Amino acid sequence: MSPRIVEVRKNVLRKNDEIASLLRERFRQAGVFVVSLVSSPGAGKTTVLQATVSALARRHGVGVLVGDLATDCDARRLEGCGARVQQITTGTVCHLDAEMVRVALEGWDLAALDFLFLENVGNLVCPSSYDLGEAIRIVLLSVTEGEDKPLKYPTIFNTADLAMITKIDLADAVAFRRDDLNGNIDAVRPGLEVLETSARTGAGMDAWIRRLEALREAARPSHGADEAGRR
Repeated sequence: MSPRIVEVRKNVLRKNDEIASLLRERFRQAGVFVVSLVSSPGAGKTTVLQATVSALARRHGVGVLVGDLATDCDARRLEGCGARVQQITTGTVCHLDAEMVRVALEGWDLAALDFLFLENVGNLVCPSSYDLGEAIRIVLLSVTEGEDKPLKYPTIFNTADLAMITKIDLADAVAFRRDDLNGNIDAVRPGLEVLETSARTGAGMDAWIRRLEALREAARPSHGADEAGRR
């Protein structure tokens, strides 16, 4: 890779990080907990998100930004789940970046939301480099994708805060080797929390919702801290 290309990439990422930092502060001030979802195509992000939003929207304000190269199919699938949804069509760009998120949120009242989900473009490579201002990043991996996925794409697992194994209802049908996958995750990211779910059957979804709510609560500043910040 030429020095010129390296410098351009550094500048692009530096600018992205600056915007992401501003977004993160905006989210903090609004009190919205931002969750980024990343996976390869077909891992089940949108199906998981449908079940997640439907459950959370019963007691929380929820928003979703959906990233895809083309079409608004996923956004339309999510519109009936009780959340404000907006599509980000990236064209030839294989990931979301902080500027896309900033533009998509223009005019939003973030203070009305408790959760904001960012569904990234299906890709386990480029999204690992782009901070979106999120509070946590979840990497999803279905049982049908192979237990060696963490070894092939270690960077995305290294930048994740939690791994979700999806389509667990198909585990027996595809001879899923749980111990192998967990060992491979631990090899590239020791101690990474792993949850198993099936959005189709509901297995593990209650635990996932409880975990999200606990993470949001833990991220909220204490009343005392709020008072100190105002003085």
